[in-house]
Amino acid sequence: MQCVLVTPEATLLDSQAEFVALTLFDGEIGIGPGHAPLIGRLGCGEMRIRQADKQRRFYIEGGFVEVCNDVVSVLTGRAVEAEKIDSAEAERLLAEALHLSPRTPEQFAQRDRTAAQARAMLRVARA
Repeated sequence: MQCVLVTPEATLLDSQAEFVALTLFDGEIGIGPGHAPLIGRLGCGEMRIRQADKQRRFYIEGGFVEVCNDVVSVLTGRAVEAEKIDSAEAERLLAEALHLSPRTPEQFAQRDRTAAQARAMLRVARA
């Protein structure tokens, strides 16, 4: 099957894959050849692509996945190869978010979103 990973800036991946695992907003999904068509909302977390001789890993941040005719299309606002994640920066973002003192529902939501993104980046970097 074909796997395509697209961000607003670039197409990061367009290659054959044997299996793709993605973090959805409410869990994880595994996609193999012949998978039923679907559209899903992505969460923050890991995307794993198994190819014939290797596995590639990315941190993805939201977006959508579409599976149709053995093509997995991943559209995300941000994707970073796992090896290129700056763990120190993610730890700094997490510490910064946890030290905020929100006063409005919007500030609480922003704090929680930033903390969740930083934690997801750290999980992917450390795996």
